Amino acid sequence: MSEAGTALDRALRDEWGRLLALLVARFRRLDLAEDGLADAFEAAARTWPDAGVPGNPGGWLLTAARRRVLDRLRSEEVLARSMPRLAVDAELTEEAQRVMADPGDELLDERLRLVLLCAHPRLSREAAAALTLRLVLGISTDDIARLFLQTTPTMAARLTRARRKLAGERFVVPTGADLVDRVGVVAQVAYLAFTAGYAPGSGPDVVRTELAGEAIRLVRVLRTLLPYDDSELTALQALMLLQHSRRDARVTDDGALVLLPDQDRSRWHGDEIGEALDLLRPLTGAPPAPYLLQALIAAEHAIAATPSDTAWERIVERYDELLALRETPVVRLGRAIAVAEAEGPEAGLTALAGVALPGHRLPAVRAELLLRLGDHARARAAYDTAITLCANDAERAHLVRRRAELA
Repeated sequence: MSEAGTALDRALRDEWGRLLALLVARFRRLDLAEDGLADAFEAAARTWPDAGVPGNPGGWLLTAARRRVLDRLRSEEVLARSMPRLAVDAELTEEAQRVMADPGDELLDERLRLVLLCAHPRLSREAAAALTLRLVLGISTDDIARLFLQTTPTMAARLTRARRKLAGERFVVPTGADLVDRVGVVAQVAYLAFTAGYAPGSGPDVVRTELAGEAIRLVRVLRTLLPYDDSELTALQALMLLQHSRRDARVTDDGALVLLPDQDRSRWHGDEIGEALDLLRPLTGAPPAPYLLQALIAAEHAIAATPSDTAWERIVERYDELLALRETPVVRLGRAIAVAEAEGPEAGLTALAGVALPGHRLPAVRAELLLRLGDHARARAAYDTAITLCANDAERAHLVRRRAELA
């Protein structure tokens, strides 16, 4: 890739969110800010290969975007008489260079406002997730549509509706309980996006590495911007890192699913596991909390040298703590798997009693436990149910193979 192309990719990845936040803060119009910034990147793609990469790419893009927004405003006759073009251009260049040269508290505040705006309670979780990926991380509408298995027009319409719902909303950092609530929504959005990448519910992929990685980046950005330490956000980052560290071992070269006990642990990303454990170490004595307990469970898998070394009894204890905080079918399913490993498949089936969870994962687990008990007839029936309900190609192929081994 050329120097200009590399610089442009880096700017898109690293600068989009904060440039957009600055534009929204200045003009208070999300539509104009986004269009102006997109135009600036297009101009850079045309200009930089011939003219060279500017010394301050962020400042160049900010100046260009502001100029385009003002052109739009002039066309709306908002500033036509009050702001002469030359004066505006000089101001834009000077201010953009100043802001980009000193990205201090002012810039951090603008980015935080943008992140929290995307977590507005008027938006659904799905819309908030899509809008956050688009506005904060700069992911294209095409890529977001692909990541969420939607058509581009459908995703574009969803983003447009989300923007309209935010029209007129105040671009401010909420305070007190409202701030805590918004941060909680961002965390949920990030984990929703991560889960869609880590374990896609449909489509051909075992894992969508890019989406999972972007979700981790979102949490990193939020932790950097928040004016206080949020231990649950820290635990969430650790949880996602631990799960993401297994991505290469979870799929074969031909795209087949590899379950945790069968994974080659040398293919786990040790640097990410180390980072996660460093994040968790100060929290081991903290009060139980949902993300923290899930991260501690993931850490038990990460520190086990082999599957047989896994401390399943401790994992069951963590699940019991988690159930006390938040009893959900997903948590009960996870606990039943841990109980089966610690005490045997019959105990696992007992733990599954009364669990009601839509989709294929519940019958798939039940089938596996029945198989271990030697109850092939019921295992076969449970596999049939799981196969019927499974919309992920790789998981369905795995279930079909397991079912065929019983024939």
